[in-house]
Amino acid sequence: MWEQVYQPYGWPWWAGALVAAVPVVALLLALTVFHQSAPRSALIGAVTAILVATLFVGMPWGMALSSFLLGALNGLLPIGWIVFSAMFLYQIAVDTGKFEVMKASIARLTPDRRLQVLMIAFAFGAIMEGAAGFGAPVAISAALLVGLGFRPFPAAVLCLIANTAPVAWGSLGTPLVVLADVSKLPINDLSAMNARILPFMSLIVPFWLVRSMVGWKETFEVLPAILVCGVSFAATQFLWGNFVDVGLVDIIAGAVCLGCCAFFFAVWKPKTIWRFPEEKEAVEPERHAPRAVFAGWLPFLVLFVFVVGWGVLRSRLPIDAQPWANVKVAAPGLHEKVVRVPPVEEKAKPEKAVYEFKWLSATGTGVLVACGVTALLLRQRPRAFAASFGRTARRMVIPLCAIVPMLGLAYVTRYSGTDAILGLAFTRTGILYPFFGTFLGWLGVALTGSDTASNALFGSLQRITAEQLKLDPVLMCAANSAGGVMGKMVDAQSIVVAATAANLTGQEGRILMKVMAHSVALAAVVGLIVLVYAYVFPGVVPHGVQLLFNK
Repeated sequence: MWEQVYQPYGWPWWAGALVAAVPVVALLLALTVFHQSAPRSALIGAVTAILVATLFVGMPWGMALSSFLLGALNGLLPIGWIVFSAMFLYQIAVDTGKFEVMKASIARLTPDRRLQVLMIAFAFGAIMEGAAGFGAPVAISAALLVGLGFRPFPAAVLCLIANTAPVAWGSLGTPLVVLADVSKLPINDLSAMNARILPFMSLIVPFWLVRSMVGWKETFEVLPAILVCGVSFAATQFLWGNFVDVGLVDIIAGAVCLGCCAFFFAVWKPKTIWRFPEEKEAVEPERHAPRAVFAGWLPFLVLFVFVVGWGVLRSRLPIDAQPWANVKVAAPGLHEKVVRVPPVEEKAKPEKAVYEFKWLSATGTGVLVACGVTALLLRQRPRAFAASFGRTARRMVIPLCAIVPMLGLAYVTRYSGTDAILGLAFTRTGILYPFFGTFLGWLGVALTGSDTASNALFGSLQRITAEQLKLDPVLMCAANSAGGVMGKMVDAQSIVVAATAANLTGQEGRILMKVMAHSVALAAVVGLIVLVYAYVFPGVVPHGVQLLFNK
């Protein structure tokens, strides 16, 4: 047994936090300053994390290597599995020609690039986040925008910014399920609190997206469209998260938003049609019959049906209880050998370290089955289907080589306790903790690439700190998730996926530099909202919420 150490060598808390941050700094410097490839940067960060874990906090070498291996396996399966399957579906749509029909239908609805980004990056991306999560919305949305004629770099950046406000309910509410489990707070209350924080961001992000593309004048030209997009999504997100259900918030809100935008864009046109300066005069998109348009959207309709259905089956049937459907392997020398101690936990608690791949109920499996069904419905021949698979495999080699060590780095920081050292530094902010506690969630997602993982890491710490500071634990645990979503755009995993989808492999550092300011600014806005709830409107924090349906 090895107990985590949160003040190595008796150093001051700030000195310990500086050393604990070295692996993340090494990763960021490698990507941005030294322009290393994503796989090499991830490996540099992972090696640095192992050295800090062993030499600074005293973690045994065997445990450090075992935690890296556990993270690497999770990076490959199930996370890499989801992203690969999503890109495979996109490739099938391209190879069968249906993607061109889909593009033409969007271009006929609106040729304006500002409005296209609202529909695809924000509304459609939210549906994909709610259904699959884990990089799939960024991958598919960025590929769609590039296919529509967006420059690859803006497409990647815009999809990363857009994939924020919906993330708390991603993958059928998985982040909140985990947060409720580790914090021991009611999931209905946590969902309702997020639904009282994030709708404000859902109003802001569409405006932020358009403004990041164009100047103020061009932004206000499409203000009616921005309001339709933001209000329809925010209102649905608020109502569904507060009164109806936890699992389908993003899917319903995204669908309502997409429908409202499509209807509004059909009857309202901006004063001028905005395109990128280098674009030539727009060519009238080909008109397709309704049946052909339906076939063009069919791959993503099938994806929606299968992923939602997969999630419902997973929650209703005991599939994962079957040994043959759930691969479980305890990490050697690590499982229940690392002990988290106060103040991170209320009492000493051995950490589980089990590699678990629920291959049958996994979202990636649902997406892969959707690929097969789509190929059958579109009558793609077996040889062409295999060719699509081969193209996807070749395209995903480098991203997977980056995602695997990045997840390894995240797991080393988790099991070594260096994440807790960084987290504890945020708890020393006293009366300003509601603001900086929000950034604790941001840090967790930036480190791990997942709001689910951030909630698992810091959910308990948020509750303990909130109770010590006489703050509402529901508010602060929800703030961990709500603040975390703004860190999604800067986590290395998401950036690699965006670069891959937009054919920008090798430019991950440039993308990171572009989105960093957006991420910090939006997280600060969430922090201010939480601060207001904590000290001005504490009565708004929900307790004992009853939802119409409970996940």
